[in-house]
Amino acid sequence: MQTTWRPHEKHGSLTMRSNLPDTVFAFPKQRKEPLTDSKHVRNAVVRFDQVIDASDADRALAFANIKKAARHYKVDISETNWHELGVHPQPNREDAAAKAVKTKRRRGEIEAAAAKAIDTKRKHGVLKKAAAKAVETKRERGEIG
Repeated sequence: MQTTWRPHEKHGSLTMRSNLPDTVFAFPKQRKEPLTDSKHVRNAVVRFDQVIDASDADRALAFANIKKAARHYKVDISETNWHELGVHPQPNREDAAAKAVKTKRRRGEIEAAAAKAIDTKRKHGVLKKAAAKAVETKRERGEIG
């Protein structure tokens, strides 16, 4: 399997995820699981089965990228095959997310959670201008916190 991973180390300033090249991700097509240091490599191994919408070929490439990054950052990986990294994808992930939304609605936390997510997206330059304007309008009306 030909890997796509290449080291990307910028020192002295924080790098936003949106500024990272595709070559630093275990799943480059989905831009999932950045492999920028040993901590992220270990995290990618643990979260490997949480990536949804990935084909078997995507998973094989991701595992090859993780192994290459692990060698570079001197992280020991005992798995020899991506099939050893857990169930793929987690069958109840969407149900669990829907249950979480339902719980937040019941507690009255959904608006605050949505506002926080929007603020994070705006901070990272992901939110479109029209959506940002709609959020500001709702804030001015007192519809969200």
